[in-house]
Amino acid sequence: MIKRIVRLCFKNENTEIFEEIFHTSKHQIRTFSGCKHLELCKDVKDDRVYYTVSIWDHEDSLEAYRKSPLFETTWAKTKILFDEKPMAFSLKTLETLT
Repeated sequence: MIKRIVRLCFKNENTEIFEEIFHTSKHQIRTFSGCKHLELCKDVKDDRVYYTVSIWDHEDSLEAYRKSPLFETTWAKTKILFDEKPMAFSLKTLETLT
């Protein structure tokens, strides 16, 4: 499994627009082949900063999504709203603590 964390920083005036875009596309992303989990988080100190956290069956599923028309359309609407360059991290779990 792959956990994908993406940090997104928007211009203040664009945060509501981004939330609308996410709300509109979240169901399609969550049901994309290989996607096991998707959530949207907001930084506790900076209202302009959001994180998407998703879990994918494997890296091929994530790459298929990133090459899909769904991603291209959603990303085109989102990237024009940024205040800073986004940062993305793909992680695999080595150990889970309980």
